[in-house]
Amino acid sequence: MLPPDTRVLPPVDPESEPDSAPTTTPPAPPRKRLASVLFVLGALAAGVALGWLIFTNPPAGPEAATTTTVAASAPEAAPTNEVVDNSEPVADVADALLPSVVQIETAAGLGSGVIYDSGGLILTAAHVVEGSETVSVRMSDGTQHTGRVLGGVVGADIAVVEVDATGLPAASLDLDGDIRVGQLAVAIGSPYGLDSTVTSGVVSAVNQSVGGRNGFQSLIQTDAAINPGNSGGALANRNGDVIGINISIFSATGGNDGVGFAVPIDLAADLADSIVSGEPISTAVLGISGTDAESGPSGALVAEVQPGSAAESAGIQIGDVITEVDGVRVQGIGDVAAQIRTHRPGDVLDLVVRRAGAEMTISAELGSG
Repeated sequence: MLPPDTRVLPPVDPESEPDSAPTTTPPAPPRKRLASVLFVLGALAAGVALGWLIFTNPPAGPEAATTTTVAASAPEAAPTNEVVDNSEPVADVADALLPSVVQIETAAGLGSGVIYDSGGLILTAAHVVEGSETVSVRMSDGTQHTGRVLGGVVGADIAVVEVDATGLPAASLDLDGDIRVGQLAVAIGSPYGLDSTVTSGVVSAVNQSVGGRNGFQSLIQTDAAINPGNSGGALANRNGDVIGINISIFSATGGNDGVGFAVPIDLAADLADSIVSGEPISTAVLGISGTDAESGPSGALVAEVQPGSAAESAGIQIGDVITEVDGVRVQGIGDVAAQIRTHRPGDVLDLVVRRAGAEMTISAELGSG
């Protein structure tokens, strides 16, 4: 259910329940697939919520009754799968990245995953593995492994699966890259259970505010074909580096309409590190509520500043219009929420604000939800 027109940026609500993802039966049994979460973009202007639901699976054994998070060893350095020739860029990306993309099967259906650490750590979408403690992992060469779900962040739709294997072909992650609108984008995954499927297109938009089960996220948009079963798979650049984890599509029918979304890989990797180490994941909070500005420059009109919040400490006032967050232009309150969610508590952001016709820059240290 979408929240009301006046949109609040609340702290995380660990008791909130996510919507269930739809499933269908694939053409060739016994494979099943887990359908991607579908977003109707026309409804996004109706509201915004901010909060992540975090799940962790304790290890098996006597300690399971008291252990609530899973700690694992620090990730190993990833082997180098590199593109060396761009005469056939999509084929080169496939050669480099296919060994690192896996198929994940649960009791509910199928999804995809990306090996990001050669010691057995796999990134995937949280909705692919949610509700499961173990999953079946099929490598690109057909090898099967039992994977243990270490945990996930539902609001960001990122989870980590671990398999008992070493020397795996880890993908190269573009953690510091500058993603450009219009650049080549290659999606790899298991749509409808068809593993090792490669599609290509471009990056259609960045910092795209998309509403999901727990509010708005800042996502990469692509027209590379993404279908049910691609969730958790890789979105890569022309060098074969992963730039995002595919999580959802906009579709009126359930199939590909050329509008897909991926979690930026830097955010996905940051969350994965916290999941693996067992660190608590806190939501960054600015502490305002507001609406989209209806006159003057586009932005987020501040309707309320929560007492004791980061916004109050920074000097944000009711009636301010936030037009930029940390260098990213925002069109409304949903964009502000999406940008805040890409950060952690304690991060200091520069907010461009219009007040009484004058523009100013305000620095705010984000609080914790």
